[in-house]
Amino acid sequence: MTAEELAAIHGRAMVVPPAWSAETIQGFLEYPGAILATSQDGFALGRVTLDEGELLTLAVAPKAQRQGQARRCLQEFERLARAFGAVRLFLEVAATNEAARALYAQAGFREDGVRKGYYRGTAGDAIDAIVMSKTLIPA
Repeated sequence: MTAEELAAIHGRAMVVPPAWSAETIQGFLEYPGAILATSQDGFALGRVTLDEGELLTLAVAPKAQRQGQARRCLQEFERLARAFGAVRLFLEVAATNEAARALYAQAGFREDGVRKGYYRGTAGDAIDAIVMSKTLIPA
Protein backbone atom coordinates (compact mmCIF):
# COMPACT_ATOMS: atom_id res chain seq x y z
CA MET A 1 0.00 0.00 0.00
CA THR A 2 1.14 3.54 -0.69
CA ALA A 3 1.27 6.27 1.92
CA GLU A 4 -1.78 7.81 0.23
CA GLU A 5 -3.75 4.55 0.52
CA LEU A 6 -2.73 4.18 4.15
CA ALA A 7 -3.75 7.79 4.85
CA ALA A 8 -7.15 7.17 3.24
CA ILE A 9 -7.76 4.18 5.54
CA HIS A 10 -6.49 6.16 8.53
CA GLY A 11 -8.79 9.04 7.65
CA ARG A 12 -11.86 6.81 7.57
CA ALA A 13 -10.91 4.93 10.73
CA MET A 14 -9.70 7.61 13.13
CA VAL A 15 -11.68 9.99 15.29
CA VAL A 16 -9.27 10.26 18.23
CA PRO A 17 -6.45 10.90 17.60
CA PRO A 18 -6.94 12.83 14.36
CA ALA A 19 -6.09 11.09 11.10
CA TRP A 20 -2.57 11.33 9.71
CA SER A 21 -1.68 12.77 6.32
CA ALA A 22 0.13 10.79 3.64
CA GLU A 23 3.21 12.92 4.35
CA THR A 24 3.14 12.01 8.05
CA ILE A 25 2.76 8.32 7.24
CA GLN A 26 5.54 8.48 4.64
CA GLY A 27 7.81 10.05 7.26
CA PHE A 28 7.18 7.17 9.64
CA LEU A 29 7.73 4.63 6.85
CA GLU A 30 11.17 6.15 6.21
CA TYR A 31 12.17 5.91 9.87
CA PRO A 32 14.95 3.36 10.54
CA GLY A 33 13.34 0.24 11.98
CA ALA A 34 9.90 1.08 10.57
CA ILE A 35 7.40 -1.77 10.53
CA LEU A 36 4.27 -1.92 8.42
CA ALA A 37 1.83 -4.82 8.65
CA THR A 38 -1.14 -4.67 6.27
CA SER A 39 -4.40 -6.42 5.56
CA GLN A 40 -6.86 -5.76 2.75
CA ASP A 41 -8.44 -2.77 4.52
CA GLY A 42 -6.15 -2.07 7.45
CA PHE A 43 -2.64 -1.61 8.72
CA ALA A 44 -0.42 -1.43 11.77
CA LEU A 45 2.50 0.99 11.66
CA GLY A 46 5.30 1.31 14.15
CA ARG A 47 9.01 1.03 14.69
CA VAL A 48 11.69 -0.84 16.56
CA THR A 49 14.55 0.95 18.28
CA LEU A 50 17.12 -1.32 19.91
CA ASP A 51 14.99 -3.93 21.72
CA GLU A 52 11.78 -1.90 22.03
CA GLY A 53 8.93 -1.82 19.57
CA GLU A 54 6.34 0.92 19.45
CA LEU A 55 2.98 0.56 17.74
CA LEU A 56 2.26 4.06 16.47
CA THR A 57 -1.12 3.40 14.91
CA LEU A 58 -3.50 0.60 13.98
CA ALA A 59 -6.32 1.43 11.59
CA VAL A 60 -9.00 -0.57 9.78
CA ALA A 61 -11.53 0.95 7.41
CA PRO A 62 -14.98 1.11 9.06
CA LYS A 63 -16.54 -1.25 6.47
CA ALA A 64 -14.00 -3.93 7.43
CA GLN A 65 -14.04 -3.55 11.21
CA ARG A 66 -15.05 -6.47 13.44
CA GLN A 67 -13.77 -8.96 10.84
CA GLY A 68 -10.42 -9.82 12.43
CA GLN A 69 -8.26 -7.53 10.29
CA ALA A 70 -6.97 -5.50 13.24
CA ARG A 71 -6.04 -8.68 15.10
CA ARG A 72 -4.19 -10.04 12.04
CA CYS A 73 -2.33 -6.75 11.54
CA LEU A 74 -1.36 -6.69 15.21
CA GLN A 75 -0.14 -10.30 15.09
CA GLU A 76 1.95 -9.59 11.99
CA PHE A 77 3.30 -6.40 13.57
CA GLU A 78 4.39 -8.42 16.62
CA ARG A 79 6.05 -11.03 14.40
CA LEU A 80 7.97 -8.38 12.47
CA ALA A 81 8.95 -6.49 15.63
CA ARG A 82 10.33 -9.71 17.11
CA ALA A 83 12.29 -10.32 13.87
CA PHE A 84 13.77 -6.80 14.23
CA GLY A 85 14.93 -7.70 17.76
CA ALA A 86 12.14 -6.27 19.92
CA VAL A 87 11.57 -7.96 23.26
CA ARG A 88 8.89 -5.54 24.41
CA LEU A 89 6.13 -3.57 22.69
CA PHE A 90 4.53 -0.29 23.74
CA LEU A 91 1.51 1.64 22.54
CA GLU A 92 -0.87 4.41 23.53
CA VAL A 93 -4.62 4.22 22.99
CA ALA A 94 -7.40 6.69 23.70
CA ALA A 95 -9.15 5.83 26.96
CA THR A 96 -12.46 6.18 25.12
CA ASN A 97 -11.54 3.55 22.50
CA GLU A 98 -12.98 0.50 24.23
CA ALA A 99 -12.76 -1.75 21.15
CA ALA A 100 -9.03 -1.13 20.72
CA ARG A 101 -8.36 -1.51 24.42
CA ALA A 102 -10.15 -4.87 24.37
CA LEU A 103 -8.19 -5.98 21.29
CA TYR A 104 -4.88 -5.11 22.92
CA ALA A 105 -5.84 -6.79 26.21
CA GLN A 106 -6.84 -9.96 24.34
CA ALA A 107 -3.46 -9.84 22.58
CA GLY A 108 -1.67 -9.81 25.93
CA PHE A 109 -0.99 -6.11 26.43
CA ARG A 110 -1.34 -4.72 29.94
CA GLU A 111 -2.23 -1.21 31.00
CA ASP A 112 0.81 0.49 32.52
CA GLY A 113 -0.35 4.04 33.06
CA VAL A 114 -2.31 7.07 31.91
CA ARG A 115 -1.26 10.23 30.09
CA LYS A 116 -3.84 12.77 31.19
CA GLY A 117 -5.35 14.87 28.41
CA TYR A 118 -2.98 13.45 25.79
CA TYR A 119 -5.52 13.56 22.94
CA ARG A 120 -8.12 16.12 21.90
CA GLY A 121 -11.60 14.98 20.92
CA THR A 122 -13.57 16.42 18.03
CA ALA A 123 -15.09 19.02 20.37
CA GLY A 124 -11.67 19.94 21.75
CA ASP A 125 -12.21 17.97 24.96
CA ALA A 126 -9.22 16.34 26.66
CA ILE A 127 -9.02 12.56 26.33
CA ASP A 128 -6.58 10.47 28.32
CA ALA A 129 -4.18 8.03 26.65
CA ILE A 130 -3.73 4.60 28.18
CA VAL A 131 -0.13 3.39 27.93
CA MET A 132 0.06 -0.35 27.33
CA SER A 133 2.92 -2.81 26.94
CA LYS A 134 3.61 -6.43 26.19
CA THR A 135 6.68 -8.60 26.67
CA LEU A 136 7.35 -10.66 23.57
CA ILE A 137 8.10 -14.33 23.96
CA PRO A 138 10.99 -15.38 21.69
CA ALA A 139 9.90 -17.31 18.61
